[in-house]
Amino acid sequence: MAANRPDRQMRRRIAQMEARRALRNDQARRRRRDNLAGGIVMAAAVAAGLAVQLLGFGTDPTAAQLQRAEEALQVPQSSASPAATANGAGIPSADIARGRSFTGTLSTSAGNIDVSLDGAKAPQAVSVFSTLAAEGFFTGKNCHRLTTAASMGVLQCGSVDGTGAGDPGYQWGPVENTPADGSYPAGTIAVARGQSTSSNGTQFFITWRDSTIPQDTGGYTIMGKVTGGLDVLRRIAEGGVKESGSKDGAPKIPVSIKSFTLEESPK
Repeated sequence: MAANRPDRQMRRRIAQMEARRALRNDQARRRRRDNLAGGIVMAAAVAAGLAVQLLGFGTDPTAAQLQRAEEALQVPQSSASPAATANGAGIPSADIARGRSFTGTLSTSAGNIDVSLDGAKAPQAVSVFSTLAAEGFFTGKNCHRLTTAASMGVLQCGSVDGTGAGDPGYQWGPVENTPADGSYPAGTIAVARGQSTSSNGTQFFITWRDSTIPQDTGGYTIMGKVTGGLDVLRRIAEGGVKESGSKDGAPKIPVSIKSFTLEESPK
């Protein structure tokens, strides 16, 4: 059946978005002295593909998804070096967690999830998230995205406004402790980000089953693991995605964060 006019307009807008993204990436490559390049992430992906922050659109995006993607493209990308970005204004120093480990509990409306964070393997990420947790940043935030694709099962949380949007004023990098083979075992806690490896923010995701995530854009920082409560994540996943027939979207079982507490582990 031939596509109707709105479908054609949507596809043209997606093509324009991809062209703007390609131009922006090309400009960024020329600015960076170390010539580190960010790959172009296609908006129309396979059913289990990645999105602007972690997961991708289906082959027939909704108007709301398209609007979110366009808004994400407007976020200015920093031309600073990764080291400068990581130590930018308001970003905790990696020295806070370097060589230290933390244990604690992510208390959610669906149940408690016990976690451990490894500052030896991911000092910058653990410094950021342990500081945010201590400040009470996560209290009241939600887990806005669930993925139930065959190769990837994740629950993503920590969006500033609950929609999945990032905070352009709070970005850092580069990525740390990324798996070369793209393997994120069940219970992995990793940092969600935008297209750039220096666009980490306040969002994180937890794999509720063994997952494989393409590493062509640099991978995602693994900062810790679940030590108890994986069954809570699986119950959320069993509830499925809110949108009927989708494998990527808001979880049908609403998940809000009551608290996120961490304490330094004894050496």
